[in-house]
Amino acid sequence: MLHLTLRQLQVFEAAARHLSFSRAAKELHLSQPGVSMQIKQLEEAIGRPLFEQLGKKLFLTEVGREVQRASQAIAQQLVDLADTLDDLRGLKQGALTVGVVSTVSNFAIRLISQFRQEHPEVRITLNVVNRETLLEQLANNEVDLALMGQPPAGHDLESTPFMENPLLVIAPLSHPLAKQKNIPLTRIAEEDFVAREPGSGTRSATEAFFQSHGLALRAAMEMNKNEAIKQAVESGLGLGVVSRHTVTLELAALRLVALDVEGFPIRRQWHLVHRRNKHFSLAASAFARFVLTQAVRTAGFV
Repeated sequence: MLHLTLRQLQVFEAAARHLSFSRAAKELHLSQPGVSMQIKQLEEAIGRPLFEQLGKKLFLTEVGREVQRASQAIAQQLVDLADTLDDLRGLKQGALTVGVVSTVSNFAIRLISQFRQEHPEVRITLNVVNRETLLEQLANNEVDLALMGQPPAGHDLESTPFMENPLLVIAPLSHPLAKQKNIPLTRIAEEDFVAREPGSGTRSATEAFFQSHGLALRAAMEMNKNEAIKQAVESGLGLGVVSRHTVTLELAALRLVALDVEGFPIRRQWHLVHRRNKHFSLAASAFARFVLTQAVRTAGFV
């Protein structure tokens, strides 16, 4: 009979996921010696080592991989239990974690604001991250729902499109191309761009579009925030490609202009994404329905 504690399994799961005691300690707000002690006690209870040090790198042993699978399953059962208890208490005491890519953040805040008008007691955590980090959070079951572009295949995810997300080429009003019509893509490819970081959905879609026409995107600068890109473009540091939803105010105020470029806007969709077979709490189910039925109205398109 094994005598294990949930705390030991929680600490082990974090250490196994990061393959680092120090990163696990940071995540769990523990000291590194505290993590080491919990792991040692768990190894003593099991009677086998769970990690092995090869050079400077930490690896799981075969037993460690088995314990990792079990600890992940137990953690998921606890999450499901918490969701079930929320369901039994009703939506008023529900909790919800939503992850969004930064392109969606401003819209997501408006959407959550309207959702909370109908469900003011639901506790919502909003994580704004880049695409790669959001995929990691979905894989680790750290978010209930995600708002993002279409996820890649092979990640055990389900996605439902809920709204168009067209990408525009933006420029300062003083740019020589600002008043031209049907600008050839070959001409735009000669310009320097202020681009999102590699791994961003916007960056990937833009590069794929250029490559499909035998051209390359000239990324003279990289920034990880759309607000920074808009300011850089307005300052004349290059052109930019952004979601129409992120630049509405600047276009209306004549601070920026959307160029009339051949093939643009790039037609994309925002998707509601979750783990396949994810157990939805009442709060998550209600928010998913709200996104699929009210997103377009929230964006002001109807």
